[in-house]
Amino acid sequence: MHMARTSSNDPPAGQSLTDVLAGPALTPGTGTPAFSPLYQQIKGLLLQSLQSGEWKSGAAIPSELDLAARYRVSQGTVRKAIDELAVENLLVRRQGKGTFVATHSEQQVQYRFLNLVPESGDRASEGPAQRTIIDCKRLRASADVARGLTIRSGDAVLQVRRVLAFGGVATILEDLWLPAGPFKGLTAERLRSYDGPMYALFEAEFGVRMVRAEEKIRAVLPDEQQCSLLAVPTGTPLLSVERLAYTYKDTPMELRHGLYLTDKHFYRNELH
Repeated sequence: MHMARTSSNDPPAGQSLTDVLAGPALTPGTGTPAFSPLYQQIKGLLLQSLQSGEWKSGAAIPSELDLAARYRVSQGTVRKAIDELAVENLLVRRQGKGTFVATHSEQQVQYRFLNLVPESGDRASEGPAQRTIIDCKRLRASADVARGLTIRSGDAVLQVRRVLAFGGVATILEDLWLPAGPFKGLTAERLRSYDGPMYALFEAEFGVRMVRAEEKIRAVLPDEQQCSLLAVPTGTPLLSVERLAYTYKDTPMELRHGLYLTDKHFYRNELH
């Protein structure tokens, strides 16, 4: 996207990229102009390119110099925008190689939303999770699922149930609900045959990238079927984790309920 300005530097003092594109916005209720910093506007344009699929997961994006020329701003402004996207795990900088679109297939990203770690605190010590796909079926969204995914009650969704084991011990039971439209063609067989993380499959085959998630956590007692799937006695306390994962533009794309066995693991969260 090119601006109708001849200078390759940042806009003149008192002007922002918004001025050039569409004129000043007004702060609701005040009638006064509201401007966002220029690097934030460049960040928004980069997000648009990510969302539209101009740059695919794992692919390199143009250099800072090329982006600066494209948007007619300084290289420093582009760098600051990219820095924020890197902190948010949407882009990854690689020394001497450039900047790439982050992907859940990368080791440092694929466990970004999994906070259960062994007592030692070293997830690598127990190796990758062993996954058992129990079911993947199409059904009508309940009121709770529809509310989470911001769809209508009764709309078609896919429900996936799986068990994750570590060191041969069943540790996590998960139920996932996905809007049926974006995940047309997803089956239990496809999930079982894919070696990488589930979110990497969503990226590669359905063009859906989970960029952030929100969680609610509480202690629960599982029912008989849940105890059977996790091979634990009735009455075993478990950690219930409800996660809502979003793609770009804060669009919810997955509702996930997980039951975590924590006798040999703990749930770790970093607070900033």
